[in-house]
Order: sequence, then C-alpha cells, then structure tokens
Amino acid sequence: MSTIVLAYSGGLDTSVLLKRLLLEGNDVIALTADLGESDGATGEAAAAAIAAISAKALALGARDAVAIDVRQRFYDEFVLPAFAANVRYEGCYPLSAALSRPLIAALLVETARSCGADAVAHGCTGKGNDQVRIEFGVRALDPSLQVRAPLRESPLSRPDAIAFAAQHDIPIAQSAAKPYSIDANLWGRSIEAGVLEDPWVAPPEDAFGWTASPQQRPSAPSEIVVHFTAGVPRVEDSVGPALLAKLNILGGEHGIGRIDLIEDRVIGLKSRELYEAPAATLLLAAREALERLVLTRDELRFKAGIDRKYAELVYDGLWYSPLRTAFDAFNGVTSQRLSGEVRLRLFQGCATVVGVRSPFALYDEGLATYGAGDRFDHRAADGFIHLAGLPFDRLAQVAAVAAP
Repeated sequence: MSTIVLAYSGGLDTSVLLKRLLLEGNDVIALTADLGESDGATGEAAAAAIAAISAKALALGARDAVAIDVRQRFYDEFVLPAFAANVRYEGCYPLSAALSRPLIAALLVETARSCGADAVAHGCTGKGNDQVRIEFGVRALDPSLQVRAPLRESPLSRPDAIAFAAQHDIPIAQSAAKPYSIDANLWGRSIEAGVLEDPWVAPPEDAFGWTASPQQRPSAPSEIVVHFTAGVPRVEDSVGPALLAKLNILGGEHGIGRIDLIEDRVIGLKSRELYEAPAATLLLAAREALERLVLTRDELRFKAGIDRKYAELVYDGLWYSPLRTAFDAFNGVTSQRLSGEVRLRLFQGCATVVGVRSPFALYDEGLATYGAGDRFDHRAADGFIHLAGLPFDRLAQVAAVAAP
C-alpha cells in the first residue's frame, strides 16, 4: 500500500481515479488547489465550491482532503511572468490550464513532503498535455517521488468513466449528452470532449460558462482604463486576483475571450479546444498596445520571438527550465518603462484599444504629424536612402555583369 497525494479537482476523471486508487488498497490524500474562478463563481460561492470538492473526496473515502488557496501565488509567480511575455500558444491560447500545472506540481511535492507520502498522482491520460507538465514539474522539484498516472496505466474512455462513476455512486456533472471536460482558474476556462471533438461542429452554447452569447450581450459598448506600473496592471482599485475576477465578469458580459482552436499538443497530436479568457484577452490587448508605444523597434522585434518561445516552453511543460528564467530577466528589464494607461472599448465580443498614453512614450507627435506642426527634417531622408540603398546599387551592377 502506498500513501498517495492525488491532484483532485472533483471532476469526473479525478473522482474515478480516487476511487480506483482506493480499490487498489492505497491510502489517498486529495489535494485541491483553489486557483480562483470555478465556473464563474467568486467570493463565498467560490469558497463553497472548493469546500464541496473536499467534502466529496472525503465521502469517496480519501484519508484526508487538503484544500490550499493559491490564488495570490498563482497570480504573482505564474500569471505575471507569463503576462510579461504576452503568452499566447500558437497565437491564440493564453495558457490558462498550462500555467496552473507547474504550480500544481509544486503543491503535490510540498504536500507529499509534509504528509510523508511516497507517491503523487494525477488524472491525466496518455495523450494529454498535463501529464507532461505535472510530471516534469515533480521531477524538477523532487525526482525521488513516484508519480502515478492510473488513467495512462489503464485507460478509460469517457463513456466508461461515466459508467464507472454510476456503478460506484460517484456524483458527477457530466452526462452522455454533456460530457465536457472543463478546467478553470483565474486566467481562463478550457472546455473539450463531446461534440467538440468534431472540428466541423460549431460550439454549442451550453459549452460556454463565462461568456455571453451574442443575443445576451449589451447593446451598447463599455470602456475601461487599464493602468500599468512597471508592467503590473490595475483597473480602478482592483489589482491581482481581484482584478482578474472582475475582468472575467465584465469581459464575459460582452462575450469577450471566446477561443476555438485546433492546437498542436505536446505529443504531436492535434486537438480541438475551446477557451474562455475574458480577463486575459483584455489585459493582453492593453499590454501589447502599451509596449508598442514605449519599447524600441529592436526591443519589439526581439521580444516577439522570445514571447513565442516562452509560450511554447509553458505549453510543453518546461516552466522550470533555465531558458524560461532567462526570458523572465529580459522581460523584467523591458517592463521597467511599461507604465501608463490604455483605454479599451468592450463590445460584442471585441476588445478594442481606443487610447494609450505613457510618460515613457517614444511617439513624438511633432515628428509624426503631417500637419502644420511638423518638425521632421525631410531633407535628411536623402542621405539615409543613399547609404541604406548602397547594397542594392552593387547588387544591380553584379546582376548586369552576370546577365547572359
């Protein structure tokens, strides 16, 4: 018999897994991380949802149920560094689930050490991304721990998992008609499985939980101003996890942050995923607008490349790699001048930047204008074009010599 710390969400997969580990004769401690939003719940409702998950684990037979509020830690140690890298995997997905996995790995290791457990476990399958992210994280932090992946060792189809739950009186939200697999935290909500596995089928409205359908959205736009201080955002008096919760609600009311993506998984398969990320969508749009105002052309060009690589590292489970840490150092430098304000207009699923200003702005209206206040020396362009064009002069001469 092993003492196993199980990453427990209360959903179908981990509930089935908990029961299977118990039937094997193991001693199981259910670990639930409070990462913020749970199907849009906030405040007391969110706390009640976490408490219900722990109660469910105990009812299923877990020796103990540990719930840890890591919302602030998630924001400070994972969201903010990734936000500085404008994280969007394959240009779309802001990595909500992917960002939480290295933190869950750390919590598994910390809980196993405190409880004297000899193993940790997760509910990931053999084709998913999260098995890689969690297990890489555990190995980076404590390679002596055994990692169990029972749904990889003995796979269960979703219909079989639902049947197993029914057989063992495990309460679940999934049904044959609505078998979605859902993961949510402050940075976003992911939805997969069921009819979504056919990329020709339009996402049904019952798959969405945070964002309003076009028919339910306000008929008039709203505007917000995002204030940045050295890259850290604020809206009115809201900062940190409270800011994300606020923007998830506000952006969700306007249907902002719906993403339907055919993505390349870590193991090479393509999968169809739905995401809802209102707060992430709003804040990333604001940050990128401010970066374009205050960073130099060379900084922006170089940053675009490492931002793409940063997203790939996070997606591929390499959060604890030295390269990611090095990127954080670069982003820390570029964020020093990232102070100012960005005005966003929210309407019918779109977040549009309509104003941006900063004391560090590199934009100079006197040089950019075509009006009467133009201070640009147009004659200086002659010398620039002459020098910059010299290689083309020589290429033309060489081409003329080589011509038959």
